[in-house]
Amino acid sequence: MTARMAYGSANDLGRDRPPGVDAEKAQSRGDTEAFSASLSTTVDWHSAPLADDGEAVLEVLERPQRANWRTWLRQLRLHQWLKNLLIFVPLVAARKVGDPEMLGAATAGFVAFGCVASATYIINDLLDLSHDRHHPTKRRRPLAAGLLSIPAVAAVALGLLAAGSLIAAALPVEFAQALLLYLCGTVAYSLFLKRSAPLDTFALAGLYALRVLAGNAATGLAPSFWLLAFSIFLFLSLAMAKRYAELLRLGSSGESAPRGRGYLAADRDMVGQLGVASGYASALVLALYFNSPQAALLYGRPGFLWLICVLLLYWITHLWLVAHRGQLDDDPVIFAMRDRVSRLVAVIGAALLILAR
Repeated sequence: MTARMAYGSANDLGRDRPPGVDAEKAQSRGDTEAFSASLSTTVDWHSAPLADDGEAVLEVLERPQRANWRTWLRQLRLHQWLKNLLIFVPLVAARKVGDPEMLGAATAGFVAFGCVASATYIINDLLDLSHDRHHPTKRRRPLAAGLLSIPAVAAVALGLLAAGSLIAAALPVEFAQALLLYLCGTVAYSLFLKRSAPLDTFALAGLYALRVLAGNAATGLAPSFWLLAFSIFLFLSLAMAKRYAELLRLGSSGESAPRGRGYLAADRDMVGQLGVASGYASALVLALYFNSPQAALLYGRPGFLWLICVLLLYWITHLWLVAHRGQLDDDPVIFAMRDRVSRLVAVIGAALLILAR
């Protein structure tokens, strides 16, 4: 039944195929090889246009293909777990990385956040299925491309939520509260926050900062006003950079507004200005912290810390130049992990922190 429906859907999409390709005749004479070839020639699942949103959902339900482990890794977006390294930031700021108990708690929190984050990515893809099918890059995601079935990914999402909850139960209750707030925030973002400009970027910045607070909760370290203020400004700049890159690609494609978003292509310059200003404000917060009594208690040679402010200004400028040139294809946090200049800046910054002790 499913095969017939999938074949019917493919046949409908291929009404305008070139002459000489007749899938029906190939099937009737039992020539499976010719039939498979005709289907592959007729339909490109990644780019076939759809009549409406309902057809997009129906088609994915009808024709899930066999998926391998790489497909599942793409769906779970394990590379996005790099964002959860922010949970370790309070340990680094408090110079407690060498504490095995705190390090173990932060590691458990990292895994718990990763499980819940992967589950929320699945939820987001389910809610955004029709929009993703029309997006120039998101249409290649496994669920939107029909490589995975909806029941399968929904079951995996439930399993990941259960795993994250079990790990959180072994950590302080404040961490479980932060994880629940993150889950609610990401679902709210998928449902309606991302459709409101500029509330979507503030929500993304808040979700980044929440990971830092979760690190405090997991390890028992008191939250730092300086760290929270720095995180909000820096992550707002990164969220703006992500949106700016999307609007830049939108303008090059000739569209006036992205699907399911509250922005217009004409908003691009304003988003860029807000993002650069927010990034530079984070450097100012960092400079004020390095001049505070709290920093004087942790660092004996604060002169090296000022060079970190210069490094941060350089990196923010580098990031926005990359975005302005249309070369920012990834999430800015993922970009920072992969970019050679960003990694070099991180190494020099770590060396300066060590010298400042």
